[in-house]
Amino acid sequence: MDYFPVEASQTTITELMIPAYANFGGKVHGGVILSLMDKVAYACATKHARHYCVTASVDTVDFRSPVEVGELVSLHASVNYVGNSSLEIGIRTEALNIRSGRIKHTNTSYFTMVAVGEDGKPTPVPGLLLQRHEDIRRFLEAMRRRGLARRYRQDQQNLKTALEIAQEIPLLQSEKCRIALTDHPS
Repeated sequence: MDYFPVEASQTTITELMIPAYANFGGKVHGGVILSLMDKVAYACATKHARHYCVTASVDTVDFRSPVEVGELVSLHASVNYVGNSSLEIGIRTEALNIRSGRIKHTNTSYFTMVAVGEDGKPTPVPGLLLQRHEDIRRFLEAMRRRGLARRYRQDQQNLKTALEIAQEIPLLQSEKCRIALTDHPS
């Protein structure tokens, strides 16, 4: 099996935020940033996998700071973890105010990409050569995120099958909602 170093596939995309990217509040649409994140994740994953890659999932995306029109946004992507056919790509997004020179961290996210072969099915990816302590830390963190995601999916499935609405209604008393049923339980 081949092992490629983390640095070999690290990718940065930088783009100027133009007025067409702005929402009604004058800030850059979150969807524009998400699209750029998907692009850099794809570029990074395909450089490592040496295959076409598709987005399988996106971990939580928290927008820490708004991005302004006129700022240069840089998205730094790195392979944190590889499985059989999947790769976790860590992305750090930063915005540079060109006038002040101030750089602000706007997002961190983790994309899971899957390498796809000519037959359209998942295909194995090379291993990851961990050469720095930071590489090892990121790999271990990714392993933990995978375990949390697996438990979360199981909990979600259990929630769907085990939820008894009648028993849970008292929990809604302290919430900002009002019950006005128009149907009957099936």
